[in-house]
Amino acid sequence: MSPLPALAAEMQAAASEIYLLDASTLQVVDANQAARLNLGMDAAALEAVDVYALAPTLDRAALGELLAGLGEEVGAQVSLRTQLRRANGSSYPVRLCFLRIVRDGHALLLAIADDLSLEQAAAQALAQSQARFDAIVRNTPGLVFQFLSYPDGRIDFPWLSEGCSALLGLSVLELQHDATLFEGLILAEDRKGYLESMQASRAAMTGWNWEGRIWIDAWKDVKWINLRATPNLVDGGAVQWDGIMTNISASKQEQQEVMRSRARLAELTDHIEQVKEQERTRIAREIHDDLGGNLTAIKMALAMLSARLPDNQPALLEKANYVDDLVDRTIEAVHRISLDLRPTMLDLGIVAALEWQAREFEKQMGIACIFRCPEKEILLDDDHATALFRIFQEALTNIAKHAGATRVTVTLRPQRAHLTLSISDNGRGIQAADRLKPHSFGLRGMSERAKALGGTLALSAAPGGGTMVTIKTRLASTDTGKNE
Repeated sequence: MSPLPALAAEMQAAASEIYLLDASTLQVVDANQAARLNLGMDAAALEAVDVYALAPTLDRAALGELLAGLGEEVGAQVSLRTQLRRANGSSYPVRLCFLRIVRDGHALLLAIADDLSLEQAAAQALAQSQARFDAIVRNTPGLVFQFLSYPDGRIDFPWLSEGCSALLGLSVLELQHDATLFEGLILAEDRKGYLESMQASRAAMTGWNWEGRIWIDAWKDVKWINLRATPNLVDGGAVQWDGIMTNISASKQEQQEVMRSRARLAELTDHIEQVKEQERTRIAREIHDDLGGNLTAIKMALAMLSARLPDNQPALLEKANYVDDLVDRTIEAVHRISLDLRPTMLDLGIVAALEWQAREFEKQMGIACIFRCPEKEILLDDDHATALFRIFQEALTNIAKHAGATRVTVTLRPQRAHLTLSISDNGRGIQAADRLKPHSFGLRGMSERAKALGGTLALSAAPGGGTMVTIKTRLASTDTGKNE
């Protein structure tokens, strides 16, 4: 009897495990080096086992049926997946491919085993990754999506999460069948912004961030949604965005309520300031008219009494002179208090009032104050003029307290429909943190007064150092025409 054949030299050196089996008994006749190394068995040990010992999980009936279907022709092959057991008892997955061959008159099977450990590990990792992704998507509020825009203008939603129906009132199938349905949900006034933000993201390949309103016909409801997505170029010049849409209606409503509340607060503040200024004007007028008149009468009566005092009573004359000086000081105090409450210079116009205040600041603080205005007169209503004057006063107060300046330059100029007042100093400048101090009511008050006038207040660095305060307010149309 001729000896059993062995594997060819090429098969001995192959990377895949190759086994030569007796076709009738499925006994191992020979195995290559890769098989011996993977199993941890030498040639003698392998020749003592059959395929069922190598793969204990194989079902004999199933394998017999599989091999029966192989047929008797040489070269026919079938394959299956199973586990091979190593000499140390561990197992590893393989794909076994059986081929029928004849060598030296012997009917043989060639079994080629491909190790599937890496493939199986990759499949498990992919399954775990998919499970994590599914869990994240399920717990993500809103809609996770992929959106495609083709060069010819076509659009598509290749993938959508199950949050589609809850957010948009459309099923995944509906939106994948016709991607234009989404754009149709967007309110007409917000659609332009949606398209422009998409095109900007596509042109610069930067993040797509858009907020807008959609109309859900099924619920007769308007929703605010936020869309955030990252673009990527794909084959054919198309751009694919991976992103998320969320319902921000609640936060938008809160934001709008905060804005309405701030507007009401600003209106109340403006009203309080107007009432306060009116009360100051009334008190100033009463002090000036009543107290001033009474003090003037007292001074006149005192002068008459002093003139009638006998020369031989110097003590009474000294008392009369003292009272006369006291009346003069009181008149000065009344005048000063009246000016603090409402400067009478405001009656002469905003230009005269600001120029007067600049001179007073220079005189009281010893800081040079230069006032410039190309117009001799700018017509403003009383509230506007008073508010602008108070802003100016507060700015000068801040400079005197904090700036350490030696010079202040003030410019008032009308420009078409606006009036601009700029106040710059050469002091140490204002820091960003100073603007955020919780008790910086001076700056806040100035800003609120400017807003009440329909204008703005801006802080910036002055040329050459220091701080510049710029107040820009609207001029009434009649005043604008006059100034122009």
